[in-house]
Amino acid sequence: MENFNNNNISHESLLTLFSKAPVAMALVTGDDFIISNANPKILELWGRDNSVLGKPLFDALPEIESQGFREIFNNVYNKGEIFNGNKWSVFLYKQGNYEEHFFNFIYAPVFNDDKKITGVTIVATEVTDQVISEQKLKESEYRFEDLIKQSDYSIAIYRSEDLFIELANEPMLKSWGKDSSVIGKKLEDALPELEGQPFVGILKDIFKTGIPYMATEDEANLVVDGKLQTFYFNFSYKPLKNSAGEIYAIYNTAVNVTDLVMARKAIQENEKKYRDLADSMPQFVWTSDKDGRITYMNDNWYKYMGFSKDENANEAIRKIIRPEVYPSIIEIWQQSTKTGKPFEVEYEFADPQNPDKYRWFLGRAVANFNEIGEISQWIGTFTDIDDFKQLQTQKDNFLGIASHELKTPLTSLKLYTQFIELNLSKQGDIRNAEVAKRMNSQIDKLTELINDLLDVTKIQNGKIQLNDSDFDFDKLVEEVIIEQQMTARHKILSNEHHIGIVTADRHRISQVMSNLISNAIKYSPDADEILVSVTSEEDTIKFSVKDFGIGIPTDKQQKVFEQYYRVSGTKEHTFPGLGLGLYISSEIIKRTGGKIYVNSVEGKGSDFCFEIPKLKV
Repeated sequence: MENFNNNNISHESLLTLFSKAPVAMALVTGDDFIISNANPKILELWGRDNSVLGKPLFDALPEIESQGFREIFNNVYNKGEIFNGNKWSVFLYKQGNYEEHFFNFIYAPVFNDDKKITGVTIVATEVTDQVISEQKLKESEYRFEDLIKQSDYSIAIYRSEDLFIELANEPMLKSWGKDSSVIGKKLEDALPELEGQPFVGILKDIFKTGIPYMATEDEANLVVDGKLQTFYFNFSYKPLKNSAGEIYAIYNTAVNVTDLVMARKAIQENEKKYRDLADSMPQFVWTSDKDGRITYMNDNWYKYMGFSKDENANEAIRKIIRPEVYPSIIEIWQQSTKTGKPFEVEYEFADPQNPDKYRWFLGRAVANFNEIGEISQWIGTFTDIDDFKQLQTQKDNFLGIASHELKTPLTSLKLYTQFIELNLSKQGDIRNAEVAKRMNSQIDKLTELINDLLDVTKIQNGKIQLNDSDFDFDKLVEEVIIEQQMTARHKILSNEHHIGIVTADRHRISQVMSNLISNAIKYSPDADEILVSVTSEEDTIKFSVKDFGIGIPTDKQQKVFEQYYRVSGTKEHTFPGLGLGLYISSEIIKRTGGKIYVNSVEGKGSDFCFEIPKLKV
């Protein structure tokens, strides 16, 4: 080194060279690698200051010894070989932190005049930021490629204007009906069936214009499973640009919507069929969205009502419904749209032939639900029931008149029968007296049927009245049980109860109790007992009658409270009656402010219950 200084450059000039050099430089001498000189740049790279000058390199930077650098320096010093490190990873203590850095460096031997190696020069450049950027870019590329491969969407990348398939994930290969052997081929060669279709031309234009292309439900003909088939795709072509803004590839994403398109076409065809069918029906058929806004009315509606198809259908209905009931009907309709429960209401529309008159219609609607259980639409009908309502009114009037007219002769007949029974008993003709007694019993049953018919006509005409009074509920239950037990073969068992005073119509509540008990007896012919239970919870009283008879099928349990409904089945003929008792009982309990219901298991028996408030509000 001394000879080098004497013949080539002064020692001061050498120091100036090291200090002014634009790159990090250092000189280590001797086999201990003493740091003879180190410019500010290399001291900054090392994270050290001038205090390291004159120290052995591995004392100044002890952390690098275990990273293989002593072996490298020994090799340069002893063998004279130049060592190049490219993007070399080095861990250094800098500012108290042990951190990884990356360097490009050259270690070269320094010779004296005797060609003896006296030291090693170090020239280094830190490339940490570059390496980290490259790593991040590579990781990003790996993640991007992995994301494409793992995606559920069909994705492909075409490179250069020749449209080489650089990447295509499994969904895309499946859409094409191809395997991975097409990757690396030109798109035109991999899918020759695209000839005559616009896709290749569109892709090549994007390389020229840089304008992305998107399509919805576009038709594509592809060879899949060995045959040319038509598919529909939502897809996009987007240009990929390098740092210079040049297009180097096109990114293609696609979603196969063939099933959706075909299903919609089928629905549209079916919808046309159904609309043609709806237009031919005599009823008014309509549909609405999930919120109740009408989306369709059949032709019959417009022909009959005289409305224009341009008019708002909901507003048109509002105009023709009897005004005083419109708010309550809308309230019921809104409740159905919220809950999804079927809508069924009778109401009156203005007669288009005579606007001063109204005709009765039955409105019905059921909800259609989508796959997640949400309402998608409503399908409804308006059916003209005015003639039926008139006939029903005539029937009710007839039943009312007939029932009243029958009561008078029946009353007389009952008196005559009782008189005959009494005289026959006095004469000692016990056999015929018993016959007269049975006649009297049948007259009582006929009177009950007539009373039921009268009650029904009163209910239909809104004329049934409840005369509330305060009475002892426990005493009423006891009286009804005693009365029913007098003619019953079954043992009527009752639990202990202490209800006390109740406000309601005593006669009508008694009528309901008697009806439930007599029904329990009638429909359990093979049983020996029925159970009457009375309980109270807060301000509500529950009365129930349990039998062990034929029971009621689940789908028919609510029908038993409908007018004229009777239990059907092979034993129907063995259970007489008009099917009015439970209907009347239901109406009485509703008007009392309570509810009536049944729990039943077919073949095992039924439990009929009603609940009423203890004190009427």
